Formats: sequence, C-alpha cells, structure tokens
Amino acid sequence: MSDITMNHNAAALDARADGEAPFYVTEHHPENGTLLGFWLYLMSDCLVFACLFAAYAVLGRSYAGGPTGAELFDLPLVAMNTALLLLSSITYGFAMLESQKKRLKSTLVWLGITGLLGAGFLGLELYEFSHLIHEGAGPQRSAFLSSFFTLVGTHGLHVTFGIIWLVTLMFQLGRHGLIAENSRRLMCLSMFWHFLDVIWIGVFTFVYLMGVLP
Repeated sequence: MSDITMNHNAAALDARADGEAPFYVTEHHPENGTLLGFWLYLMSDCLVFACLFAAYAVLGRSYAGGPTGAELFDLPLVAMNTALLLLSSITYGFAMLESQKKRLKSTLVWLGITGLLGAGFLGLELYEFSHLIHEGAGPQRSAFLSSFFTLVGTHGLHVTFGIIWLVTLMFQLGRHGLIAENSRRLMCLSMFWHFLDVIWIGVFTFVYLMGVLP
C-alpha cells in the first residue's frame, strides 16, 4: 500500500491562512485487485492452451509416414510423471494451510517438497523428449510430433517458470515472513500451480491416453 500526499508546504500555509483545511489524496491497493488481475491472466493462458489443443486435434493424426503415438509413448513413465505433478499440488495445498496458521517453517518445508516434485516432473519430461529425439522422432519429423512437442513443451515451460517463482517466493518468505504481501503471492502461485495441474490432466488424457488408441 502506498500513500501519496498531495500538498506542499506553501500550499498548506496558504490553505491555513484562508481558513481551509489542507487536503490529501490517498491511493490504496484495491482489495483483491491482484487476485482479480491474476485470474484475468489465467484466462488468457487458457486461450493459449486452447489454441495448442486445437492445433493438436487437427494435426495429431498427421504422421507423414513416421511413428505414431502408440509406438512412441511410454505410458508407465507418463503416469509416474502425472503422479508427481498431482502430488505436488497436494503438497502446495499443505503449504497454504500452514501459511494460514502462520507457521513459517512448515510452510517453507512444504513449498520445498512441492518444488522437488515439480523438478522431478521436469526431469522425466526432459528425459522423454531426449529419448524421442534420439529415436529420430523430433519435432521436425511430422506435424503430429510438431504439435506434440509444442503443446507438452509449452506446459513444461510454465512449470519451469512456476518453480522459479516458487524458489523466489521461498527467499521472500525467509526474509520477510508471512506478511500480507507474501500471503497474496502465495495465493497467486497456488492458482497458477493448480491451473498447470488441470492443463496436464487434459494433456495426459487427450494426448497420451487417446494417442495410444489405434
């Protein structure tokens, strides 16, 4: 919250000489304004992923004589990856519960666990990408693979940004504690992290599960 005082000494003296009280203009941070703005951002991100899903729906069967999803996808590996991300959503929920109880240390512990699970998700995704490229199934191989790498890679970039944000927030919490500003940032990151979980459920179902069907 920032207060801007709109009077100068001379103006105040003139006002007092004229028998008028000096005036002040105070600017307040709008209540829930940050959360509203972040919801608008998430809605715009929904449109980005909707376009990527639509592109995959159109191009997902354009194999150009190359390998299909049934030949490439390792469902047990993807299922493990999905479990890591969903579990990270649960641990972030525990972090939020601890922050509401003003328990800084346990909040940081749960945030750290969330970050490790997110890093594990990214590690498995990078392993999958490197394996596909090593097998000659890179994004340039077919329209199917181009749309696949674009959709899954965009989600991975979002997770990477989320982890960077999480680590930054942990430093802020360690320095300033559970002040109102940090609690608001925790809430925004919570919405972002759960949003990525919802998107990944769509990816897992629409890309991987349906991709192994004949």
